[in-house]
Amino acid sequence: MPLMKRIVASAAFQSAAGSLAANYLRLVWKTSRLICDPPHMYEEVQMPAIIAFWHGQHFLAPFIKRNHDSHRTKVLISRHRDGEINARAAEKLGIDTIRGSGAHNGEFHRKGGAAGFTAMLDALEQGFNVALTADVPKVSRVCGMGVIKLAQHSGRPIYPIALASSRRIELDNWDKSAINLPFSRVAFCGCGPFLVPRDADAVTLEAKRQEVEAALNDMTARAYAIADGKVKVPDAVSGKAAA
Repeated sequence: MPLMKRIVASAAFQSAAGSLAANYLRLVWKTSRLICDPPHMYEEVQMPAIIAFWHGQHFLAPFIKRNHDSHRTKVLISRHRDGEINARAAEKLGIDTIRGSGAHNGEFHRKGGAAGFTAMLDALEQGFNVALTADVPKVSRVCGMGVIKLAQHSGRPIYPIALASSRRIELDNWDKSAINLPFSRVAFCGCGPFLVPRDADAVTLEAKRQEVEAALNDMTARAYAIADGKVKVPDAVSGKAAA
């Protein structure tokens, strides 16, 4: 293995990178103004809940958790090297992690999909909220069936959410990542609940998948519109959601 790859794969590098990422995100959050839409979503969420968002739009998600027992949350993060850095950053921000990811092909078990799914079910049963990206790696903005199956087997509702900042760097990569910048207006949009019957057949599961995908796209478009000042939300609640 080349020297650079060995350095990046080392525990010391990943720990340092995770700390740096966590501290940077704290800076972004503390210097930004939060706008919630709808304004009373915290009072309406039925917890424990399944929180779904798109890849590349998740960096500020740890900060929407409030300091309350009902807000205990675990997040699904891949076993990939980049995922290790994300996991360390999330843990430094007070979020427990579950390792694994979905796949559209035969790599589901190799990536820890089955173990991750079981761990998410256990977490919901224990009263934790579970957060995860709804799109499977390398297939951006297409909702996978994993989040739908999780709702079906757990009986818990799905809440699609989106976070967008007025100041950002948009990357030209597969998941359209947005690097949030300090001193921003941050829009936090959510909707739901989306419930999936335990006895849902394949047709119903696909219909629910399409509903959640459409909701995620709607929330993403609205969050960016609010963050960019294209949509005014007169009744929005501004401030900070404690991490």
